[in-house]
Amino acid sequence: MNYRALVIGAGISGMQAALDIADSGYEVILVEKEPSIGGHMAQLSETFPTLDCSQCILTPRTVEVGQHPNIRLLTLSEVVKVEGEVGDFRVKILRHPRYVIEEKCTACDDCAKVCPVVVPNEFDRGLAARRAIYIPHPQAVPAVYTLDPDACLGLFPLACGKCAEVCEAHAIDYDMGPETVEMEVGAIVVATGYELYQDEAVMAYAYMDHPDVMDGLEFERLLSASGPTGGKVIRPSDRAVPKEVVFIQCAGSRNPEHGVPYCSKICCMYTAKHAILYKHRVPDGQVYVFYIDIRAGGKGYEEFVTRAMEEDRTVYIRGRVSKVFPRDGKVMVWGVDTLAGSKVEIAADLVVVVAAMVPSEGSRRVAKMLGIGVDEFGFYTTNDAEMTPVESRVPGVFLAGAGLGPQDIPETVAQASGAAAKVLAMFQAAQVETPAETPLDKTSGLDKIT
Repeated sequence: MNYRALVIGAGISGMQAALDIADSGYEVILVEKEPSIGGHMAQLSETFPTLDCSQCILTPRTVEVGQHPNIRLLTLSEVVKVEGEVGDFRVKILRHPRYVIEEKCTACDDCAKVCPVVVPNEFDRGLAARRAIYIPHPQAVPAVYTLDPDACLGLFPLACGKCAEVCEAHAIDYDMGPETVEMEVGAIVVATGYELYQDEAVMAYAYMDHPDVMDGLEFERLLSASGPTGGKVIRPSDRAVPKEVVFIQCAGSRNPEHGVPYCSKICCMYTAKHAILYKHRVPDGQVYVFYIDIRAGGKGYEEFVTRAMEEDRTVYIRGRVSKVFPRDGKVMVWGVDTLAGSKVEIAADLVVVVAAMVPSEGSRRVAKMLGIGVDEFGFYTTNDAEMTPVESRVPGVFLAGAGLGPQDIPETVAQASGAAAKVLAMFQAAQVETPAETPLDKTSGLDKIT
């Protein structure tokens, strides 16, 4: 048995699993494909149903992960090969070049100030810009800049070089190349997370290329105090404050013909959260929500939706939207109110498309590499959904988070701790020796373990 664990994915699920295992004294290799850790939770403004600040919850955990003596963090990395069996997995990890030496970078921002290239910032969902050399967000862990070779004017041959000229720490290394790391681990936790459904054929009705039509994560960045507008809700097209906002729920979900048939579970809740937060920032604004039905299964969830309806006067319209199109500076939304049996037309300033949750890119590749099962949508499947909800069909490989299916943050964290507990139980069972001749302790009724 090799008493080291590998965790694939460093969102809230992967971080929780890594911390639980590392806090118990075992070494953890935490692999993340992005330049920093935190996953989609790092993009959130507040969390439902308590409206706690997402970064206030997440940042202490990311810092702890980055500084934990038992966690080796590998960002900009991906697992490309796994061989062996439980207790003795041989893993090959590809580390993509950052072109910045992590140990030397002081995050002074001098390099970004002189960079002439401006591109959309993926962390802010394209609502803000970044330089070719950048740090994803102020709370990023590791707090190290990354040079984007696709955005840079050129590395081979070097076309600019301004960032290296101003770097007093001499942290820029244009000759840095990909590296392959090979190591042995005893157990693997897969926590690869989710993305939002973006199928162009299905989402075309919502004019997703219109600047005033956005998805839920984009609206989160507008609401966030660390976002591109400092938490001020404005329309991207003209930077005016939107007075009428329409949310379209079940966009691409619960739609077998044009999308995915399953419910994404969290959409009703984060729509209610968005409605409440919007009213906090724009008290004279009005929110409309087109929905099929409300699914708020969780402690305090139903009360949270009721709060959005009653206290913040959110208008819920039961029915689907048929068409979204621009007209006279507005975004027109055509739909139907099935309860009233009437057509609905709203001239909105901003439209938020509440898209379905789908497995993250590359999850099928990870599943094939590890030999674990996936369902028809690409979500991982467990060995027994009822009795072993975090165990895959491969011994020693455990599953956690939204890679298993749509779920909220508390459920994700609970699953991660469950997967970590399985790893710890496996490690500790291998360390314990129980001789056959050990006598029974008559006073406690337990076998003495040596």
